[in-house]
Formats: sequence, structure tokens, C-alpha cells
Amino acid sequence: MSNSEYTSPFSERYASPEMKYIFSSDKKFSTWRKLWIALAESEMELGLPINQGQIDQMKSHINDINYDDAKAREKLVRHDVMSHVYAYGLQCPDAAGIIHLGATSCYITDNCDLVIMKEALELIRRKLVNVISALTEFAQANKDLPTLAFTHFQPAQPTTVGKRATLWIQDLIFDLEDLEYLMGSLKLLGSKGTTGTQASFLELFEGDHEKCKELEKLIAQRMGFDSCYAVSGQTYSRKVDSRILSVLAGIAQSAHKFSNDIRLLQHMKEVEEPFEKNQIGSSAMAYKRNPMRSERIAAISNYIISDCMNPMITAATQWFERTLDDSANRRVSISEAFLALDGVLDLYLNVSSGLVVYPGVITKHLMAELPFMATENIMMDAVKAGGDRQQLHERIRTHSMEAGRMVKEEGKENDLLQRIASDPMFNTDMESLKSVMDPSLYVGRAPQQTDEFISDVVKPILAERKELLGITAEINV
Repeated sequence: MSNSEYTSPFSERYASPEMKYIFSSDKKFSTWRKLWIALAESEMELGLPINQGQIDQMKSHINDINYDDAKAREKLVRHDVMSHVYAYGLQCPDAAGIIHLGATSCYITDNCDLVIMKEALELIRRKLVNVISALTEFAQANKDLPTLAFTHFQPAQPTTVGKRATLWIQDLIFDLEDLEYLMGSLKLLGSKGTTGTQASFLELFEGDHEKCKELEKLIAQRMGFDSCYAVSGQTYSRKVDSRILSVLAGIAQSAHKFSNDIRLLQHMKEVEEPFEKNQIGSSAMAYKRNPMRSERIAAISNYIISDCMNPMITAATQWFERTLDDSANRRVSISEAFLALDGVLDLYLNVSSGLVVYPGVITKHLMAELPFMATENIMMDAVKAGGDRQQLHERIRTHSMEAGRMVKEEGKENDLLQRIASDPMFNTDMESLKSVMDPSLYVGRAPQQTDEFISDVVKPILAERKELLGITAEINV
């Protein structure tokens, strides 16, 4: 590609070679040829005058696509499918008369799109499972490490680093369930004809309805599908595209949430994404370690989520059996959604496999807030020793407000424990109070929940998909 022409950043910076190949011209037009072969083989099997020599000639030219012939023809006839029928026929002169027999353009374009999207979804699934696996290792390793939890991004009752990671995993499991349900329901368009009635095929088979039905079964089997959609117009329903991109956008939502959490944690210096030896964080501030990968996850995820609107609008505005205002935008919205999510998942796998945890900073932040959270236990101990709960509650409230004011307004250390130890109403001392300052006393069942979630939910999912595990992610920038 010339440096004087636009190239998509999804091709140059973000998407993997595997996903780029799936949406390449070679993949597209070789799939067109496979669909023409599947049609011809199935028609021959059902008795139409097509011979094996013609099929063999077509098979011998699946991948050596004569692009120049097709481009020259398209300039003349302004029709991409018929240009490639013509170009294929030049290479397969014996079969030229039976290529595309009875079909309309959408037999090629729509069925090809479904084949390509199915393959792309399989790659997304594989990467999604590997991200779940990487996060599971992280959660297991950090299940007992207490950390300050947040609601409204305000300090709240502690959790553990591993338990927090289970929330990221759970979102991805929801996405995996949606993805696999979608993949299980995906069908081929089949050979429906110009308005979905199969009229041309009914004529070819001289009114034999059973052969028209069998033709679709045979084509689906040859193209790796269980079946075809029962009814359609000229195209498959554009609701299919909407459903697919909705699932992709759901994965993007989960990735974005994860990236937000990592960016906030990196700001607090508690957890960092990987940072390479020679990586530059800022062109001006040499000391900076910006969470650039997590930021990129968020940025590209935003694109995917907004891109999801495109097929929704397309599906909503189709006319009767078809209209062509779906064609140009589908070339962009579908391919780039997959390329974008592929890049997001590579980043997600890279970050989740290399997260760096700083327990000392985590503990420092937790201990600065823990006296406030320990007040319920301190108050209950004082009640057991004979104190009045309501009076104790008011004294703790007063001490807490003053300690908080000193921290925020004067930048001093949290002295709440000293205040309580000095208050005779509590009948205690600093040594006794420190005994309730063990962070593990305040994390509830977080470690156990993490263990149970991993053993009961995650590990069975990974075991059932173990053949998908073992990939690593390479990122370009």
C-alpha cells in the first residue's frame, strides 16, 4: 500500500494477522469460488447436467484469483459478482456456462459474509476464553490480598484483589454465553433466489420442490453449516448482522470496564499494566508510566459500541425483500467491528497476563481508611464491656468526622484510633485497638467466594474449551 493513500489503523496497528486474513480479499473471493463449487456440486448431485470435469476445473482455481481480469470487467459492467463470474470463467472455460447457475448475487455475497463472520466469531471465542484463563490465574494468585473496595469511587468495605478480578471474569462469561448461543444459531442463507422464493431453482429442477429443499441442505453441509435460514428475502435478514455486532459490543463493554478499573488502579499505584523496558510514557514527562494499553482498550471499545448502531439502523430501514442501501456501509461496519474487537482482545490478553501488583501500596491505602471501617467492631466491643450503644455511636461519629477533617484539610495521618483510645467512654487502649486492625477481618467471604467461583464456575468452562487455550497476544504498538 502506498504511503500516500489512506490505510485503516485496524490493519496497520491493531488487528492480528489471523483476523486481517479472514477479512482479506483473498479470503473473500476464494470463498466466493467455494460457494460456486458447492452450488455446482449440489446441482450435479441432484441431476442437473454438470460433470465432474467442470467441477475439477473450478476446484483447481480456488485460490489463484485473477484480480486484474475481474477489475477490468467491473469497470465495464459495474457489477462485482458478475465480474468475478466472468474472471472465474476465463480460468475455467469448460465450466464457464454453469458457474452461478440459477443463483442471484446474494447467494454469493450473503453466504460469503456468513461464512466469514462464522470464522471470525470462532477466533473471537478463542481469544475470549484465553482472556478468561489469564484473569483466572490472576484472581487465584491474589484471592487473599485485602484491598480497599470502592462504591461511587469512595472508600468502602474491603475486598481482595482476586475477588475484584472475578467481577471482570463474570462479565466475560456472560459474553461467552451470548457468543456461543449466537454461534449455535447462525445459519447459511442458502439458495433462495432473487426474492427468496427459489423460483429459479424450482424451474431448473422442473417443479421438484424436494430437490429445491435438498439443494439448500447440500450447500449448507458443504460450507460447514448445519442448515439454512428457513425464509428470507433476497438477503438474509439484516437482524443477523445486528445480533452479531450486539454481541461484539457486549464484549467491548466488558473490556472497557476492565480498562477503566486498571487505569484507576494505576493512578493509585496499586496495580499496573505491563510496561516494557524501552517504552516511553510521555514525550514531555520522561518519568511517566501512562496506562496506554488500557486507554487503547477503552478507545477502541468505544468505537465498537458506537458501531453497533450501524446494523441496527440498517435492519430497521430495509424495504420489503431487499434494498441496496445496506451494501456499502456493511463493508465497513461489520469488518471493522471484528478487526477492532480482535485488537481489543489482544490488548486485554496482553494486559491481563502481565498485571503488576504492589501489595505495599495497596496495604498503605487500606490501612489509612481501615480505622473508619473498624469502628463497628470497636463499638460492639465497647457495648459488650457495658457501654451504651447510642452514646458510643455518637462519640464515634464525632471522632470520625474530626479525624477525617484533619486528614483532608491539614494533610495529617488518620488519628481516629488514638482519639478512641483516649476517650474513657470506650474503656480500651491502643494495643487492644490494633488487634482489630487486621485487614483480613474485614474482607468477608471474598477469598472463599473467589475460590468457589473459580472452582464451580470458571474451571468447568475452561475445561470444556481446553482446546482453545494456549495462545498469546502480540501487540504492534
